[in-house]
Amino acid sequence: MAEKTPLLHYRLSTSVNESDRRAPMPGQAPEQHTGTPRLKSNQQRQPKKLSIFFGVVIPTLLSMFSVVVFLRIGFAVGQSGLYQAIAMYLVAYFIISMTVLSVCAISTNGALDAGGAYYMISRALGPEFGGSIGIMFFFANVCGCALYVLGLVEAIVATFGVPEDGTLPTSPYQVLPSGYWWSLLYGTAVALLCLLVCLVGAHIYAKATFLIFLVVMFVLVTIFVSFFAVGPRTVTLPGSAAFNGTDFPTTANFTGFKLDTLLGNLNADYTVDYTTGNMMTFATVFAVMFNGCTGIMAGSNMSGELKNPSYSIPRGTITAVIFTFITYNLLSVLVACSCDRVLLQRDYSFLRDINIWNPFVTIGVYSSTLSAAMSNLIGGSRILYALAKDDLFGKVLSPAKMTSHSGNPWVSVLISWFLVQLVLFSGKLNTIASIVTIFFLLVYAAVDLACLALEWASAPNFRPTFRYFTWHTCVLGIVGCAVMMFLINAIYASASIAFMLLLLLVIHYLSPTSSWGYISQALIFHQVRKYLLMLDVRKDHVKFWRPQVLLMVSNPRSSVGLITFINDIKKSGLYVLGHVQLGDLNTLPSDPLQSQYDSWLSLVDHLNIKAFVNLTLSDTVRHGVQHLLFISGLGGMRPNTLVLGFYDDCLPKDRLIDPTVNNNQYPSSMDSIQDQEQQPPLFHFASLRGSGDRQDYGDFGDGKALGSQEYVSIIADAMKMLKNVVLARYFNNFDRAQALSPPSQKRVYVDVWPVNLFRPDSCSYVDTCSLFLLQLACILNMVRAWRKARLRLFLCVEEGRSVRGSEAKLGQLLKELRIKAQVFPVPWDHQVALHWQRQGEWSRKTQSPDRNKEQSKLGSVKEDDNEEDYVNNFPSNATRLSDDYLSAVNKLIKEAAKPAPAVRFLYLPRPPADTRRYTTYLHQLELLTQDLGPTLLIHGVTPVITTDL
Repeated sequence: MAEKTPLLHYRLSTSVNESDRRAPMPGQAPEQHTGTPRLKSNQQRQPKKLSIFFGVVIPTLLSMFSVVVFLRIGFAVGQSGLYQAIAMYLVAYFIISMTVLSVCAISTNGALDAGGAYYMISRALGPEFGGSIGIMFFFANVCGCALYVLGLVEAIVATFGVPEDGTLPTSPYQVLPSGYWWSLLYGTAVALLCLLVCLVGAHIYAKATFLIFLVVMFVLVTIFVSFFAVGPRTVTLPGSAAFNGTDFPTTANFTGFKLDTLLGNLNADYTVDYTTGNMMTFATVFAVMFNGCTGIMAGSNMSGELKNPSYSIPRGTITAVIFTFITYNLLSVLVACSCDRVLLQRDYSFLRDINIWNPFVTIGVYSSTLSAAMSNLIGGSRILYALAKDDLFGKVLSPAKMTSHSGNPWVSVLISWFLVQLVLFSGKLNTIASIVTIFFLLVYAAVDLACLALEWASAPNFRPTFRYFTWHTCVLGIVGCAVMMFLINAIYASASIAFMLLLLLVIHYLSPTSSWGYISQALIFHQVRKYLLMLDVRKDHVKFWRPQVLLMVSNPRSSVGLITFINDIKKSGLYVLGHVQLGDLNTLPSDPLQSQYDSWLSLVDHLNIKAFVNLTLSDTVRHGVQHLLFISGLGGMRPNTLVLGFYDDCLPKDRLIDPTVNNNQYPSSMDSIQDQEQQPPLFHFASLRGSGDRQDYGDFGDGKALGSQEYVSIIADAMKMLKNVVLARYFNNFDRAQALSPPSQKRVYVDVWPVNLFRPDSCSYVDTCSLFLLQLACILNMVRAWRKARLRLFLCVEEGRSVRGSEAKLGQLLKELRIKAQVFPVPWDHQVALHWQRQGEWSRKTQSPDRNKEQSKLGSVKEDDNEEDYVNNFPSNATRLSDDYLSAVNKLIKEAAKPAPAVRFLYLPRPPADTRRYTTYLHQLELLTQDLGPTLLIHGVTPVITTDL
């Protein structure tokens, strides 16, 4: 019996009856079977709740006592000596003791279901890791079954087989032909017997478990008694082809307890394994011996059948481990004191020859190895069935879900048996011992990792009743397993880990989302919380500034282009999609936003952007934006830039249902992998304005939800809160792929106008706002997709000023700022003259008495002498900017940019202090950007760039 069985002997009848129950799909309630008469009768046949002895101790002891205790104790002492043999047990039991602590911790934190270690790991670490380890666990059971079948064949051939070297049989019972193909035939027959039992009589075998336990214990007692009761004797050694042609003794001595014998067996004497012809080393011997230390998870697999799992599993498992440790070491000492080294090295079944009655050991070997082989075959089939039920591999394992009328997963049994048959071609027990050992070490390391992850995540619901473990024991277990894997066989260890990682990737892309809970989310939360607390806003420095953007989205259907573009411009900074829904929670039965989060998160996944989602409910859009600016982010990660769509009358276009829009959709290969099982995400967003079927969700540009006065107030509020502001216009039709690959030109351009075009009397481009505008343009140019775009910087100059001097100064500034851009001087004398002409006309009109009286009522806006304050405040003459001047500047921007750029960056002036001028301000912005294509109006309020190292 081995722990490799997730459903061990006492649980076999239960698992057979319950195996036709399907695991519920994620989000579904478990299927109820209480009304099924057949299951009721099956449930009546289930065993009673088991005690610590019958439920944990017996399964664990039978799992750990198998072929090793009868056939490999002498092998370990003969090859490595008593000192190293005991050292092997200490190392092996140290490793499994660390794992036992992890198993006890996990198993006492909740009931386990079918799958054993697979169930523990998959529910703790998620389907990817759990599924990959589950497959490895399945192969460990398959190889373990073959290991025990080969052990049984070896015992049969040693007892009844004709010597391979052609010598005469020493016993009348040695009548069976021997050799590789004959051993394969015997192994096939034993595997077929196991198959028949697993297909027909698994419940009968479960009832015989206690009888097998009594037989094994009785044989062990006779072995201990024989060391004292049997006198010295000569034992004939079995022949072997490995020693043909060599002068090697054919007999060895059982000396009884002698000091000389003990002294001769203390140190190592590695030699050739007479069954394989391979030279033995510490690692190869340890690989064989470690199989006698497996089985520690047998009790945890029985948790559903125990009266008190949290009490029984820790105590029963630890008791069984201590008992086996003492037994192995006592046997090693007795063997070292009484057996000639040649006997230990040349006869692995010598315990039969020195027993008080030879058939006792034979019976023990046959019963233990046959039961262990059946247990592994049954266990492997149940693991495969559990994997198939969880749908981790899609349709690949779907046949393994098939069960008989009694609920027995017969297809899984057949698949497991077929793989066991393939492993039997290895022919020798010691050949596959390394593979089995590495697989189980990998599984044990994964269990330790699962416990370590749960401990490090510090989740409140991880509170096992078994508390004698720490993260240190988990780490020691992981390190011990990993080190021993590579010491045993570095090639096999590397291959098994690579295979596990390959399975992990396959499951990651194939498996549907599970409802098991992901430990990665808990670990990420734990680490993010810790690092957020370490992120001190008082230590912010301009050198490490990055954009942290809050993008207000009225309706994602028309904002796909802007959402994807801002994802490019954020440059590894915070990106939050904000949305305001109008409403009053006092008048609503529940929070209407909770049901919308899934659609928004699906949108984030669909567009493949790195963004958070923040929704709020408010009576007005302005108040909602204020809420989001105040509360969005956490700690040092808070938005410093507000992005708004432009307020205009352009009809929005639904880009989510546009088949031509495929900016960042999932790869087409994923659709083929899923076999169309995964439908495109459904977005439950309101219909667009003008579609005739829309709800009021606070769309910027819909007069019912947001007026022009309130829109400009939002801009002013953000600047009061020291947030940078970006207004995005004409992004409703922005196509990222088309912008980066324009059909009519070879190069992509990004235009930057760092001058306040509302200030024709000032050509400053070194204020905070201009530098912020340059910074954002540079950030866009640093993104991989925009890296080949060329920055064009337009410098507005007037006649009489030094064009070359201004261009040189700007070039020097760009060099100091490490910004690569082309500078293009643009004469705008005509536009400036037009402005001053309109100013003169306005001044003459203001001389009238009626105008003077009106002006005295409104007051005048004083201009600050300081240039920085001057350009950052809405100047008085901005109210006098004529439509002709703004249209002329708009035309200048269009004509100067040949060919047309993918996007433009313009200077955004502050809103006027007088709220009555908000409408005029918005009208002027609209004229300035009319028909410019995708344009960003940008205003910065904080320094974001430095020339210092």
